[in-house]
Amino acid sequence: MKRFTALLVGLLVIAIPLVACSKKSSVDTSNLESSFKSAEPATQSDVDKAVSSIKAGNYSDAITQLQSVAKKAKLTPEQQQAIKDTIASIQKQMAGMANKAAGDLQKSLPK
Repeated sequence: MKRFTALLVGLLVIAIPLVACSKKSSVDTSNLESSFKSAEPATQSDVDKAVSSIKAGNYSDAITQLQSVAKKAKLTPEQQQAIKDTIASIQKQMAGMANKAAGDLQKSLPK
């Protein structure tokens, strides 16, 4: 049973990035981008990096970058909300990908 669990976890670790790379991001970044158009250049650059990570499907880097911006920058309430909403969208997307990978994996296992 332990071998089966280890195999299952290993296959999930492999399957999730493959699913993530197989399609473009469905996380909407337009609100985030518009909220930071008038931000300080350094902050705007950090948000642009996060948006690039989102569009590349590199969600963990995007979340890390957005959390960093939220902690260090003086943000307006609109900007804070845009970061929270974007992080929530990323987490929802990641959960959906994990569920799909788990379902695909379960279908492929012998019964």
